[in-house]
Formats: sequence, structure tokens, C-alpha cells
Amino acid sequence: MEQLAPFFPINNSVKEKDVKSLVIAIVIYVVVGAIIGVLIGVLASIPVIGIIFGIVGALIEIYSIGGIILAVCKFLGVSK
Repeated sequence: MEQLAPFFPINNSVKEKDVKSLVIAIVIYVVVGAIIGVLIGVLASIPVIGIIFGIVGALIEIYSIGGIILAVCKFLGVSK
């Protein structure tokens, strides 16, 4: 977990057993993922570069899901 911390800076604000910090981190991941997902969804309709934007969109969604999982792990105290 310590090796992944630099890639997920939002999780630095999550504190163990602090529900408010966990909810804020999850909301940030969901909102950013949704906004970028809609933007990439619009850009993916362009025939030539649609495949590239589709791949980038999938990677961003995987990053968001990973960030939420790591935030929950930090909240539960799994990572020390």
C-alpha cells in the first residue's frame, strides 16, 4: 500500500475511522470519474480516435475504482 500512495494523493486525506474523510474521497473519485467519462464518451464518437479515447476512459475508471478501494482499506486500517 505504501508503494501505491504517491499515485493516489487523494487518499492522503483519509484517516482511519473517520467517515467524513472517506466519504469526501469517494465523492471526489466518483465525480471526477463521471465528468471525465462523459467527456470521453462524447469524444469517443469521433471515428478515428474513438478507440484511443475508449481505452483512456477505461483506464481512468480503473484508476477511480482502485482509489476507492485503497481509500476504504486505509479507512479500515488495513494498510499501516
